[in-house]
Amino acid sequence: MFYHDGKLQYPVRVEKPNPIFAKMLQQAIGGIEGEIRVCLQYLFQAWNARGPKKYRDMLLETGTEEMAHIEMLCTAVALNLEGADYALKEKLAGENPVVEAVLGGMNPRHILSSGLGAMAVDSTGTPFSGAYVVGTGNIAADMHANVTAEAGGRALATRLYEVTDDPGMKDMLSFLIARDTMHQNQWLAVLEEMGEVHPIPNSFPQEKEASEFSYAFMSTKKDATEATDPKTRWTTGKSIDGKGKFSFRIAKPHGQEPELGMAKVPEVHAQLQQMDGQ
Repeated sequence: MFYHDGKLQYPVRVEKPNPIFAKMLQQAIGGIEGEIRVCLQYLFQAWNARGPKKYRDMLLETGTEEMAHIEMLCTAVALNLEGADYALKEKLAGENPVVEAVLGGMNPRHILSSGLGAMAVDSTGTPFSGAYVVGTGNIAADMHANVTAEAGGRALATRLYEVTDDPGMKDMLSFLIARDTMHQNQWLAVLEEMGEVHPIPNSFPQEKEASEFSYAFMSTKKDATEATDPKTRWTTGKSIDGKGKFSFRIAKPHGQEPELGMAKVPEVHAQLQQMDGQ
C-alpha cells in the first residue's frame, strides 16, 4: 500500500521559466538515467525479494522515495513551461506558436500532448521503456545495478546543475544530487554487509567452471607482438574475490570452425541452394 502526503519532498521553485531546460529535465524523468527507472527498479526488486526482510523493506522505502523525486521533477517541468505559455502568447501575432517553440528549442509535445506539463519521456521525446529496469532476483547483482543507476543519475543531475542559472533549479538539483550520493553509499553498504559475494552468484560451485579461464585476462590484439602483459591490477596478483590469481594470455581459438547442416525444414523457406547444397 502506498500513501501520498500532498506536499513535495523538497521545495521546487523556478525564478526564470525556461522551456528548453524543461525539455532537458525530461531526461531526469523518463530517460535511462532518470527517476522513473530507479523508482520501478527498486520497487520490482522489492516486490520480488526473497531472503532477509530488511532488504525488501529498504528497497520499498527507497523506491517510494523515488516517486517523490519524479513528482518534484514534473513540478519543475510544469513551472518552467508556465512562463513559456506567456512568452508564446506575446508572439502570436502572425506567428505559429508550435513553430516558434520548435525553433526556440522547446519540445512541441509540451504544448500539443501535455498542455504544458511533464511526460513519461526522455529529453528527445522517446517514451520511457521498462527495458531500463533491472531486477535479477540476485540481491548482489541488483545492488551493483543500483549503484550504476544512481551513478548515472547523479552524473545527469550534476550536468543539469551546470547548465541552469536558475537559483531555484540549482537548489532542487543539489538536493537530488545529495540523495544520489546517499543511495550509492546505501547499495554499497549492502554489499559490504553481505561480505563475500563474488563471483555473483556465489551459490554456483566454482569447481564446475572451466577454471583455466576464470582469472585470465585475454588480449585480442591481432598482432601478437603487441600483446604484451601490461602488468596491471587486472592481469597480475591476487584476484579481487581472493579465490584465484590474475594472469595474462593471448587469446586463441579453442573450438572448431562452425559448420551447420543444410536447410532441411521446408517451412522456413530457405533458398533451394541452401537446401540441396548445390
